[in-house]
Amino acid sequence: MSTGPLAGLRVIDAATLAAGPLIATWLGEHGAEVIKVEQPDGGDPLRQWGAQRDGVGLMWKSLGRNKKCVTLNLREAAGRELLRSLTDRADVVVLNLRPSTLRRWGLDHESLAGTNPRLVTVHVTGYGAGGPKSDRPGFGTLGEAMSGFAHLTGSPDGPPTLPSFMLADGVAALTATYAVMMALYHRDVHGGTGQLIDVNLIEPLARLLEQQVLTYDQLGTVPARTGNRWDISAPRNTYLTKDGHWIAMSGSAPTIAMRALRAIGRPELTHDPRFAEAQQRLRNAPEIDRLMAEWIGEHTLDDAMAVFEEAEVAAAPVYDAVQLLDDPQVRARGVYPRLPDPELGEMRVQGPVPRFSETPGSIDHLGPELGAHNEEIYGGLLGVDAGRRRELQEQGVI
Repeated sequence: MSTGPLAGLRVIDAATLAAGPLIATWLGEHGAEVIKVEQPDGGDPLRQWGAQRDGVGLMWKSLGRNKKCVTLNLREAAGRELLRSLTDRADVVVLNLRPSTLRRWGLDHESLAGTNPRLVTVHVTGYGAGGPKSDRPGFGTLGEAMSGFAHLTGSPDGPPTLPSFMLADGVAALTATYAVMMALYHRDVHGGTGQLIDVNLIEPLARLLEQQVLTYDQLGTVPARTGNRWDISAPRNTYLTKDGHWIAMSGSAPTIAMRALRAIGRPELTHDPRFAEAQQRLRNAPEIDRLMAEWIGEHTLDDAMAVFEEAEVAAAPVYDAVQLLDDPQVRARGVYPRLPDPELGEMRVQGPVPRFSETPGSIDHLGPELGAHNEEIYGGLLGVDAGRRRELQEQGVI
């Protein structure tokens, strides 16, 4: 039995791909029992998503950590009945089917709460409930586009730029995870009922980009792409070193910006109003960029970083995966533990974030094979006898 802070909490992960399953992954790292529901014919598409080794999806191995995997065909009435039996015994269910599909199948929150009023339902969709787009399929790429992220990302003379990782899904999942904890607090501390959490792939990311809306609302201007620069901070860019590496720098705090100028041997500029005063410094950001680029371009990565670290400048190397794993801070904190796995032998994945002093998260196992826990869940938790389980399997329900 888990000893994490969420021990005793049962979560049904009946969602697919990234955002919904991520919510369950994070809850499972901290003690919740997570039952992952997948279609019998292939399972969650996340299993085939991205890099593979010997036919095993690497991202699945990480996102499937600590989950008990069962197969269940929700297109069949018997499958939907089994899911309702699971949610009747659960605290949280995570779904990402279209709203009309949930209603048609009797899996909407109102129907599920009819037999389990304590249930917290997390419904992740592309656009959110209500409105003309509520029933359209949506993916993180569309959220990254519609939130304004792509509009602000990239070079000024280049196209809008999409991230090469699951940004919108991740931000939506983080938002929904803290929402689950608030809903459980309302239920368990304030004596309330369960409730529906409606989260989509646009609004959580748009919240982080709210400055563009505030600027337009109050000043009538639409922020444009500025590459790696940012119009609230200078210096702020990536700079190429003499030996072909990149350094990122941020001067968001005035004191840090002044340290950076002194570190490159230009202390006189800290008394120049063009650079010492915050708004003036932003107006003269191209000149500060030029000075930083010239100085860094004359130094190797190691030499430049030695100067910046001594001067306590906010600068860091731009890492690839190899450099990240080799960083002494990352190694000292054990960020990427090696874990055994029956399919891959062993695998490095990132450990739980954040870290708790009294109730640390844990990884008990990586993503299991499809249907690995059918007998435990259907036979043990739900009490379905062996004969009936064989029938359901023959009928393609499990």
